[in-house]
Amino acid sequence: MRRAVLTGLSALLVACAAAEAPAGTPAPDTAPEAAPVATQMQDAAPADAVAPDADIPGTPAAPGADALAPDCGGVLVQGGLVICRAEPGSRFTVAGTGLTVGETGTAQFGLSTTAPSVIGWSHERGAYGDLQIAPRQDDYREISGFDCDKVDARSPEQKAHAGRSWVKKQDAFATFHPGPGALEGFVKPADAPTSSPFGPTRKYVGVSKVTGEPCESVSVHRGYDMATPVGTDVTAPAPGVVILADPDLYYEGGTVFLDHGHGLVSVFMHLSAVEVAEGDVVDTGDLLARTGNTGRTTGPHLHWAVKWRNPEAGDRGGDFYLDPALLLDLPAAGNGPD
Repeated sequence: MRRAVLTGLSALLVACAAAEAPAGTPAPDTAPEAAPVATQMQDAAPADAVAPDADIPGTPAAPGADALAPDCGGVLVQGGLVICRAEPGSRFTVAGTGLTVGETGTAQFGLSTTAPSVIGWSHERGAYGDLQIAPRQDDYREISGFDCDKVDARSPEQKAHAGRSWVKKQDAFATFHPGPGALEGFVKPADAPTSSPFGPTRKYVGVSKVTGEPCESVSVHRGYDMATPVGTDVTAPAPGVVILADPDLYYEGGTVFLDHGHGLVSVFMHLSAVEVAEGDVVDTGDLLARTGNTGRTTGPHLHWAVKWRNPEAGDRGGDFYLDPALLLDLPAAGNGPD
């Protein structure tokens, strides 16, 4: 791993969402399988088809290469990612959101879990098209007999800890660094089977062991869980800059935030050991941490989440989580299907 602090980069110091949910509303981790993946390029095949040039979302545009027409593609499923390519510095509008093409020759746009079935895109040169977005099919579950203290901060000490943790997460999510985003593809951050996918809504009913009071909570699982024994290596799923490394956040426990660029941040939770520090620059496969059972969790596992933040928005309230399983299906630059 190489250690460096990126300098001369702008930081947008504004409020943002927490890693899981607002303080007092975490999302414990269990759920069924994730939605299918679809890829499509401009005016191409149906949502479940792979376009002939689906390998090029990560191909940088050569400066002044007018022959390279602007286009958009990606994993076109609610919770997925759109990657548009054109000349660096030029402008796309995707679903009404303006995005500047970076030095990678791309602009990357997250799809929320409620994205419409069709979204439009246009480029300042005059190119435009529609993208068909496949729907998700996430489950709903009710879980009874739950320990309320695993769901909510209830005592004064718990609330104070949660508040301090909230500020740290806000500050981290408000910083932005350049990087390839999803262009080099993503790999699983741990050698472990999936235990809970992204997306299900779960209702918890239980009693607090601290106060004896009943509780009821509804939350959506915004991460991708892997069942691991404590101490399993957690490695970088893609290149990035560490923007938070903390051994003791209230809900998350040991936590690492890794900024991949283009607004994409990986969040790793419930860690037993943090092996990096804020400002570290890491490559795919570099060691970040060890899995654990810390924070508000019911058993040892790794919770991996990926948040998309619009780098050009001044309000972090519009940021949201993507489905990491869909990002695993994005090809690296030059490695996609023919």
